Amino acid sequence: MSGAFQYRPKFVDIRVRPPSPEEDDERAREEDVLHLKAGEKPCEWPGCSRAGDSRAPKSRDLPGQFYRFCQGHAAEYNRNWNYFAGMSPAEQQQWAKDAVTGHRPTWQFKASRFSREAAAQASKGPGAWTDPFSIFGGGSRVKDAPAADARRLGKMERQALADLDLDDEADKKAIRARYTELLKRCHPDANGGDRSAEQRLQRVILAYKTLKKAGLA
Repeated sequence: MSGAFQYRPKFVDIRVRPPSPEEDDERAREEDVLHLKAGEKPCEWPGCSRAGDSRAPKSRDLPGQFYRFCQGHAAEYNRNWNYFAGMSPAEQQQWAKDAVTGHRPTWQFKASRFSREAAAQASKGPGAWTDPFSIFGGGSRVKDAPAADARRLGKMERQALADLDLDDEADKKAIRARYTELLKRCHPDANGGDRSAEQRLQRVILAYKTLKKAGLA
């Protein structure tokens, strides 16, 4: 075979420059997972060189101040930290009571008996207007004021009474009597099998069930 067709590998003599000591140190720092990156602060746990990327409260008397720990030391610190350490049971109960209002001062929503509202009420005399919750220091409800009707009807109850042809003042006895009357009048068995009032019968039954569920029947 001619020498022109023989295989000659290229780049046989490849010379690689060995890394310098500075490059070795840089590579070692990049491979070190514990090495702090730019902007990171070290963990404040004694002897720890990890990044302090987790916060832990310093004290209940120092709100807004935290230690910087790594995740492992922050978890250990939080397991052993007690917010109520050093507080007596009475102080803990008072703390829980104040927590309802966010530990902020509160005031009564009530006017003084020397306020302008109380003076205006006194000048008008009893019966002018009532202050049942003593918001303006007017005392309890006026005795001679008419008692409010304790019966409150909703939209469904009013519609049910209308379907029974009753007014809003109908009592249980009247409701049951009208229901029995309409049941006999509209039922097919009571009117010779006529089914024309079947829709009316369904409305009567539904109305009675609604009133009974509301405690009115």
